[in-house]
Amino acid sequence: MSTTPSVLFVCVHNAGRSQMAAGFLTALAGDRIEVRSAGSAPADQVNPAAVEAMAEVGIDISAENPKILTVDAVQASDVVITMGCGDTCPIFPGKSYRDWVLEDPAGQGIDAVRPIRDEIKTKVEALIAELTTEPAAR
Repeated sequence: MSTTPSVLFVCVHNAGRSQMAAGFLTALAGDRIEVRSAGSAPADQVNPAAVEAMAEVGIDISAENPKILTVDAVQASDVVITMGCGDTCPIFPGKSYRDWVLEDPAGQGIDAVRPIRDEIKTKVEALIAELTTEPAAR
């Protein structure tokens, strides 16, 4: 059985952290992992500093739009990664949840967003390694 794992990144505004994480996962994993992102209270647009920070590493997220978090998106995902949405993120049995504690880039300049971007990349690389290798016998 070779099903493609799917990951949903969730933050409040779906404008910074979750968009950067989705951008990295899409760029680094290609079609090996299905990628979604959403927010519990989506912003009007993706954070311009997040777009700029990602462009610096060759990933274009400028065409992305913040999306509202839906029950369907959660149910269609194998792994749900929350980023500071606390109790507003729905929890469903049988899903794997992770909470990534990351500073919120909202309202911050590019110099503050770069380290957040780099931390997200490290976490995404570890996630790809975990999801694309056969689990070791325990």
